[in-house]
Amino acid sequence: MPVNASPSFQLQPSANRQIAQTNYIGSAAFDWTNQYLPDIYEKEFERYGNRSISGFMRMVGAEMPCASDLIRWAEQGRLHVKYTNVAVTFTGGQASLIVPAQNTITGYPTATNAQPLAAAVNIGLREGQTIMCQQENGAAVFHAVINSTMTYAAANATTTFTAAAYESSGLTNGNYTVWVYGSEFKKGTSGMPESLQPFDQFFTNNPIILKDRYTVTGSDMTQVGWVEVTGENGVSGYLWYMKAEHDSRLRFEDYLEASMLEAIPAAGSLANGAAVSNYKGTEGVFFAVQNRGNIFSGGFPTSLVDFDAIVQRLDKQGAIEENALFVNRAASFAMDDFLAAQNSYGTGGTSYGLFDNNEQMALNLGFRGFRRGYDFYKTDWKYLNDPTMRGQGTASGTVGGAINGMLVPAGTTSVYDEVMGQNAKRPFLHVRYRQTESEDRKFKTWVVGSAGGASNSDSDTMSVHYLSERCVCTLGANNFFIFQS
Repeated sequence: MPVNASPSFQLQPSANRQIAQTNYIGSAAFDWTNQYLPDIYEKEFERYGNRSISGFMRMVGAEMPCASDLIRWAEQGRLHVKYTNVAVTFTGGQASLIVPAQNTITGYPTATNAQPLAAAVNIGLREGQTIMCQQENGAAVFHAVINSTMTYAAANATTTFTAAAYESSGLTNGNYTVWVYGSEFKKGTSGMPESLQPFDQFFTNNPIILKDRYTVTGSDMTQVGWVEVTGENGVSGYLWYMKAEHDSRLRFEDYLEASMLEAIPAAGSLANGAAVSNYKGTEGVFFAVQNRGNIFSGGFPTSLVDFDAIVQRLDKQGAIEENALFVNRAASFAMDDFLAAQNSYGTGGTSYGLFDNNEQMALNLGFRGFRRGYDFYKTDWKYLNDPTMRGQGTASGTVGGAINGMLVPAGTTSVYDEVMGQNAKRPFLHVRYRQTESEDRKFKTWVVGSAGGASNSDSDTMSVHYLSERCVCTLGANNFFIFQS
């Protein structure tokens, strides 16, 4: 008898297929002639429902192949010119304006050619242009026309020019915000002395390689022990050893999506050092939005005042008409509550949405969307609710580092694809995977061993390998919002 008398018999399956004292059922421990045989459920109980967290990228993005180690694209800059913190000093009706170094808002066009040293500091103001100047810490406003060339002071990296004010009174020294609204030239004068170069921002990302595997021995494959598996992702039926392979595949698919959300570049980090083989990392969606997008740092919006601030920020960005809100459960409830509070008859939350007082109709206490300047469509995001992933938040949404939701613009944007050499329409979020005519690395799988139909190794096992090489491109991250503590 291979099983010791102590400890006594326990029906406790092990996590792995292994022989142990606690999971062996023999004649000494169980009398098969006993009339009281246990009822055995064939079907596996779905204790945690659909355990997969994938689906976000399929909903909001697209997938397309690439053949390179590096993805590079250009995004348009601003069309008009504006500078902040410009020091203005008046002498009569003549204003001296000093533009400090690197104070232009990212993405504004820059001037080139005629002005001495102007190209070195990328100043986009030109002689003959008319400017609007608004004091930053006061009510003073004046209009002027630039009537001198730019001079650059290398010592303090500032650019100075003069302008003639159109106003004759109320001219106050101070720091101003300056933007161009047109131009004016005298009769018989030459044309505009400089041209403006459009400002493009270039962004890059690189794919990473993800791998996983599942292994079963040839001996275990001969056992007859059938279990009806769940119907996750359309897979159901009676399987035994392939049940574990099915779970491995589901887990790998979840990792593919989670990596596109959570990954960060490794440049300059410990992971990028020679001692650890120079890992590259990649730019995930969260990293891109936190560094190039908009952040709501109060946990999540809980009032129309919060959304008004969000809308005002979106006005200054791409002003995308339709936006999707992917949020966790706490944020979803908070939005439902403040939307219901807008109904004067809805005190206490009893009159949500379209409610016709029909006793046969269930009361819907939630909202799918609303319009406040733009259209917002709300969706619960399972990834942010799953306790094995980002679902560690609380009802207040203030757990340190917690991400409670994300606003994603709908539709596509136009970018310059440097590989294609032309402008192309791309979804704001899309996945690029490595592919050539002979190699497809979108989701690659192969079998190694001498069991289960494989015959390419002397190992008495069957190993199923999974591999993907991909990255996500977050275009126009300035149109995204992330809700975090």
